[in-house]
Amino acid sequence: MTTSHHLNGDSMPAITTLDELYAYLDSAMQLEHATIPPYLTALYSIRPGTNSDAYHVLRVTVVEEMLHLTLVANLLNAVGGTPDLTVAGFVPDYPAYLPDGERDFQVSCARFSRESLGTFLEIERPRQAPDEQSRLIDRGPARRGRLGSAPGNNQLQYYSIGEFYQEISRGLHYLHDLLGDALFCGDPTRQVGSEYFYSGGGAIVPVSDLRSAEAAIDLICEQGEGFGGGIFDSEGELAHYYRFQQLVLGRYYQERDSRDHPSGPHIEVDWDAAYPIKQNAHLADYPADSEVAAAAIAFNTSYAGFLDLLTRAYGGRPELLLDAVTEMFRLRDQMTRLIHNPIPGLDGVNAAPTFEVSVHLAGVAS
Repeated sequence: MTTSHHLNGDSMPAITTLDELYAYLDSAMQLEHATIPPYLTALYSIRPGTNSDAYHVLRVTVVEEMLHLTLVANLLNAVGGTPDLTVAGFVPDYPAYLPDGERDFQVSCARFSRESLGTFLEIERPRQAPDEQSRLIDRGPARRGRLGSAPGNNQLQYYSIGEFYQEISRGLHYLHDLLGDALFCGDPTRQVGSEYFYSGGGAIVPVSDLRSAEAAIDLICEQGEGFGGGIFDSEGELAHYYRFQQLVLGRYYQERDSRDHPSGPHIEVDWDAAYPIKQNAHLADYPADSEVAAAAIAFNTSYAGFLDLLTRAYGGRPELLLDAVTEMFRLRDQMTRLIHNPIPGLDGVNAAPTFEVSVHLAGVAS
């Protein structure tokens, strides 16, 4: 898939300055990260020894979301910006709200289930606005946790994540017309190359010019969050939407299959084989002196450290990304310490990570 980069009619892009481009790319990093806590929560809620196919699909998808996050960091670094995953509000207070055509929808941190898979399909579903006027929609009063909004105006939200990236592409072309190759003024040593990141689902793209910037955006879009809707991306990998759909439909896709009609081997999914965790848990849900409260605080501290490690990796030490990807999966032990244990006083409801990292990030920054 190749996104359309021309301007429609006499319309101007929303991005006409470097500061506006930085704001959009900062928001894109937040968008990419916002899927990671829900995917990790569903992944580690699966009971050990069950749902191996679903476990694999979720784990691979999380790694590719890290790839997308890194591609946006490369874009931001290439144009002279500074990626920072430690700023206040970077991690949303779940439920978050993502765009889906004429409405936005809730994204929660929840157990693996038909309902959570339905949400993941909504996240990854490619949607293109029917016309230019529909690309940016007035969603009404500003809503906490609304993502995919026009930076500086939470009331205006893009029709879809794909349209949000389309706007970034339009802005890059507009600024390149003004500035030429001087637009890409960033320090090339900050670029993350393939030697620092391997996902198996698309090569990392160091960004140095307009062509490589387009390639980075196209890869993000092809893998599930953009236009086109093809079953396989240009690398021959199954797009995220169809990976999740396999679990719902109970079959693997094969080459030459049509959409919604996979013909490969059966997939067995046990929708009940997941721990009954509290959806969108917060520290306030746990008794202050309980073991699960202490475990939640310890996890939040570790997750804040993970985001700080990513910020340093994107800030000139790309070799740290190797440690960051490993650290993301080391968090499993702390997550399962919560997910496998009931909340005191709540019969049949287990704890879950809360991803409330603001206090801990303040400690890291100081």
